[in-house]
Amino acid sequence: MTDERIYPSDLSRQQFEKVRPILEAARRRTKPRQLDLYHVFNAVLYLLKTGCQWRMLPNEYPKWRSVHEYFTIWRQSSPEDSCSALDKALKKWVGEARKSQGRSGKTSLIIVDAQSVKNTDSANHKGYDAGKKTSGIKRHIAVDTQGLVHAAFVTTANVTDRAGALAALAAQADGRLSEVRCVVGDGGYTGMAFAGEVLRLIGANVEIIKRSDTGRFAVLPKRWVVERTFSWFEKNRRLWKNCERLIESSLGMMLLANIALLLRRS
Repeated sequence: MTDERIYPSDLSRQQFEKVRPILEAARRRTKPRQLDLYHVFNAVLYLLKTGCQWRMLPNEYPKWRSVHEYFTIWRQSSPEDSCSALDKALKKWVGEARKSQGRSGKTSLIIVDAQSVKNTDSANHKGYDAGKKTSGIKRHIAVDTQGLVHAAFVTTANVTDRAGALAALAAQADGRLSEVRCVVGDGGYTGMAFAGEVLRLIGANVEIIKRSDTGRFAVLPKRWVVERTFSWFEKNRRLWKNCERLIESSLGMMLLANIALLLRRS
């Protein structure tokens, strides 16, 4: 099997083969497929990495409308299955990455945080985060001690960190967080109501790590891990701002960034 990479953002054939079965399973039952999914997937990765518009995808890739249609299929959940193809791929490779390090496939501790991101003019949904003075969307993630994403959700920026974190945890109805016993967060997640809802949803306790009151910079225990994950997102120009029209597409791009990172590491 040859390596057919065209641009630095492309995966190799060997790397793509690890995710191909999941992507092929997510399809609309119409006429037989004529495009090579390898080139379609790399086209979406090119767009994610460079931040270009769909219409400006290079001619070496399939037509942009076809690429966009496949991305839409991959990021959508079906009536029969609440998980999208991208969500399934991320779940699979987070588990594989942990097992390769001699760990259990599921984590017992997660660290939650949120990131407010400005919208471009194409976005349909926006809210205003008064604390960050940002008009746009908010990304909510839960990571393990390695920075691997176990839960992700996207809301408008006016949604509180607590509400977004609960939505992210509630979305994992397939038992992905069944072994979690501790949820770590900053001062934005303080409150008995939040702790009680986390206990009800996944049976875990909440630990709050607050910033130092000394006025000096200090690396907070465990908290720096989730900040590093957000910095991984920003290696992709498409994620510098929210360029997507739909919230579901914003989530799809975030999941795709994590999948590409894990496949390149494997």
